[in-house]
Amino acid sequence: MAAVLALIAVCAWLAALSAAGAAGNTPAERAQALLSQMTLDEKLAMLHGYSGSYVGNVNANERLGIPALHLEDGPQGVADGVKDTTCWPSVLTVVAAWDRSLLYAYSAAMAQEQRIKGTNIMLGPMNNIARVPVGGRNFESTGEDPYLAAQMVVQSVRGIQSEGVMACSKHFADNNQEEHRSEVSVSVDERTQYEIYYPAFKAAVDAGVGSIMCSYNKINGTYACENKEALTLDLKETMGFQGFVMSDWGATHSTVAAANNGLDMEMPSSDYFGDDLLKAINDGQVPESKIDDMTLRILTAMFAVGLFDNAQTGDLSVDSTSEEHSLLARNLSATGTVLLKNDGNLLPLKTDGSIKKIAVLGTDGHNNPIVAGGGSGSVIAPYVITPYEGIKSRASGVEVNYDAGYVIYEAVKAAKEADVAIVFVGVTSSEGSDRHSLSLGVLDNEMIARVADAQPRTIVVVHSPGAVVLPWADKVPALLAAFMPGQEDGNAIAEVLFGDVNPSARLPVTFPADEDQTPLQSKEQYPGIDYAETYSDKLLVGYRWYDAQSEVPQFPFGHGLSYTEFSYSDAEANNTLVSVRVTNVGAVCGSEIAQLYVGFPADAGEPPQQLRGFEKVALCPNESAVIEFALVPARDLTVWDVATHAFVVVHGEFTAFVGASSRDVRAKLSFSN
Repeated sequence: MAAVLALIAVCAWLAALSAAGAAGNTPAERAQALLSQMTLDEKLAMLHGYSGSYVGNVNANERLGIPALHLEDGPQGVADGVKDTTCWPSVLTVVAAWDRSLLYAYSAAMAQEQRIKGTNIMLGPMNNIARVPVGGRNFESTGEDPYLAAQMVVQSVRGIQSEGVMACSKHFADNNQEEHRSEVSVSVDERTQYEIYYPAFKAAVDAGVGSIMCSYNKINGTYACENKEALTLDLKETMGFQGFVMSDWGATHSTVAAANNGLDMEMPSSDYFGDDLLKAINDGQVPESKIDDMTLRILTAMFAVGLFDNAQTGDLSVDSTSEEHSLLARNLSATGTVLLKNDGNLLPLKTDGSIKKIAVLGTDGHNNPIVAGGGSGSVIAPYVITPYEGIKSRASGVEVNYDAGYVIYEAVKAAKEADVAIVFVGVTSSEGSDRHSLSLGVLDNEMIARVADAQPRTIVVVHSPGAVVLPWADKVPALLAAFMPGQEDGNAIAEVLFGDVNPSARLPVTFPADEDQTPLQSKEQYPGIDYAETYSDKLLVGYRWYDAQSEVPQFPFGHGLSYTEFSYSDAEANNTLVSVRVTNVGAVCGSEIAQLYVGFPADAGEPPQQLRGFEKVALCPNESAVIEFALVPARDLTVWDVATHAFVVVHGEFTAFVGASSRDVRAKLSFSN
């Protein structure tokens, strides 16, 4: 049967090549040639979803050889109940590595599995900023900073589309919470949109993303999927998006307004863009030229990513896993693990005979490991290596025991009897709801506190979908944040704990000192009152708020330690280049992630500092390297001007903050622009 389906796909592919003209023409020219051969009914047939095997389906046009569209969720792997696919670390985990090349490799590998499964549109990356610390989908995000997000989104789009699978950046725009996401109206000003919430989408557009998904929420009173200002004026005109806009599933609320204001495809059905759209055309409410534009956008994106030039084969039943991908998943998880604390150099653990017994504690350590989030980011893992299994396999010659911690007394007893206690705790989240708090839970917090009192060599590993509050952090000497590690959980954390991987990851979100220490200080800001929410925090999202309010978080944005030490020297700065020499002054090889933050002149009305560069460098002891951060004034030293509806260059005295995190500043220099 699979051979028959493959033959049909190849025949359709050959027909499409004939109908669409020579492959040497541009995607836009080929799309226009194909559009000219289409009837109105054939155009309309491409503008909505159908029932099918994938989470989203658009039927093929056999007469013209237009391939079917198979849309599938996948921010952490092929989702929606599909089996035999890799359960990767979450996006936030990989972003924590602050390594552009890893994000590209991760995205390409996920897209390769999507292609094997027959998917040709992957519903990702998720471009929403982690504004709400308890946000249910923060594990799918690229963190709280628009610069970091934009840098990573470029790699994600390019990686996905390098495999001949179209990326779909989502959710445009301001879908920064799951609480009442289908009803809430977000009140947000133009400058905040362009400086905080739009940069990741603009980066996706510049990277050539084929499709963008509009969100459930309202923006300034109008549903996102029929919002002319957002879809037409901002996205298509100002940002220059040439691809097509699809709705989130069930996020279409009208026919005429949605079609005329920028929506190109309704998903997953035809409630509004089926017979009702044909009637609206016949009644003169939607011009046929608009239908041409909608269809042309879809066809152009399909040609651009190669859907016509490469036979569309693959099937959801095919096993897409591989040993290569399992090894990559392990590397991504290990590299994305953040070392938050390491007093007395307790880590890495030694296997030289000084440690004879290790106690692995907590349900997250074996009985119920937390490896992925829920909703469209949920993946059925083919296997999970638990932390207990990974540590036991790696700790040759060391006795490793496990206690789930159901009875705290028993966990404390196991910790006392061991040389080292490693406690695994965590919390997960899911699409459709936000977390109720930033806490791990009363019992977990009590267990850690009591274990730490009993065993001075206690290590805690936290799995979470984003920020968490850790009230016992001062009591434990070593602490790691592993976010959502995927199926290679245990192997990855063992590599970090025993020093096979020297940690270099950094926090992509701020960890507050307590529940109340967040930028969202009122119900008007979150979750909204009577489904109305005001973004009065404006530009002060994440670490920007902590800086502006002189608040000291538990662990700041950009924070992360290593098993070695680095010094910074010889820093220089002007308006086009900031440079610094980084030297490994420790005893082992490792990687440092140098970060550049820029402070604007006071009258610019910007936050105290904002990320404008980061570079990762690998150095062995006594080695040094000069790291350069290129600045483009027309891009990096600008603010959004609401009068001209454009970015304008700011002139005056700027400050360059160079260091290892947003709070660990090693050099502070002034420069003029």
